[in-house]
Amino acid sequence: MTYSHICALFYLTMKKFKRIGILGGTFNPPHLGHLLLAEGARQTLRLEKVLFVPTNLPPHKPRGAFLPAQKRYHMVSLAVGSNPFFEVSDLELKRPGLSYSIETVRAFRPIFKNSSLYFIVGSDFLKEFSGWKDIEKLGRICKFAVASRPSYPYRKLPKNMQVINISALNISSTDIRKRIKAGKSIRYLVPEKVRKYILRNKLYSS
Repeated sequence: MTYSHICALFYLTMKKFKRIGILGGTFNPPHLGHLLLAEGARQTLRLEKVLFVPTNLPPHKPRGAFLPAQKRYHMVSLAVGSNPFFEVSDLELKRPGLSYSIETVRAFRPIFKNSSLYFIVGSDFLKEFSGWKDIEKLGRICKFAVASRPSYPYRKLPKNMQVINISALNISSTDIRKRIKAGKSIRYLVPEKVRKYILRNKLYSS
């Protein structure tokens, strides 16, 4: 666990926030849709903090399909740095093996023992829910908040899921990576600091 992560957790614990959102993902790369989702969830659910948690080794995606975790973590840090309501956590990066949401929330639960935890997802994740590890147990230690994505409308949600009505942007990390490989602009799809970092380090170009 890094010094910055320890300081962030200490700060969050001392503040005794009552409502905290958790937004996990590969963030390969993070884009404006992620930020809009987090901000929409924050306002709708009256969250005092939203924790961005980059995945180390996602169990549902093939290895080699995403950048090393530290680079993705750095991009998320650049993306959220200007928003005082957002924090990035390297919790999953420090845990060996596959990254499971149930283990992440279990790790946060004793730290934020008096807080309500909201696990934030886009509706595109609903098709994968049945394959998540211990999904029923996860639903007992946190609440789910689901936001519709234009390409993935939902019809019926489980009872323990709350809808977040936001003006979603039809942006995907997959499309951004394709644009970079094709030499197309990604300006206004990702935060400017992230765009410059990608170009400077020639990420996704090969």
